[in-house]
Amino acid sequence: MKKVFYTAHLKFRLKTREIPYSLPKKIYQTSKEHYFDKETLKKVAVKKVKFKKRLREMAVIYEEINSQINLITIHPLKNYQKISRIKSGRWQKL
Repeated sequence: MKKVFYTAHLKFRLKTREIPYSLPKKIYQTSKEHYFDKETLKKVAVKKVKFKKRLREMAVIYEEINSQINLITIHPLKNYQKISRIKSGRWQKL
């Protein structure tokens, strides 16, 4: 199993968006939807989770470097975002 690290940017986003600390790692590890973002050259894990009393799709942006996973940022997806990025070809299913 690869070691998972949180970047300083992710820690900042967790604090500003009031997201539980353990959520990004949980999304990364349990998501069945992983994409490659051709624009940012990063990978994206998407999962529907309970966030602020609603069921929301959340995206965790990450990169794999050798034997480690760097979780870069997390954000809730708007309803159309995932669909439009897949349709446009920006996100490619892994």
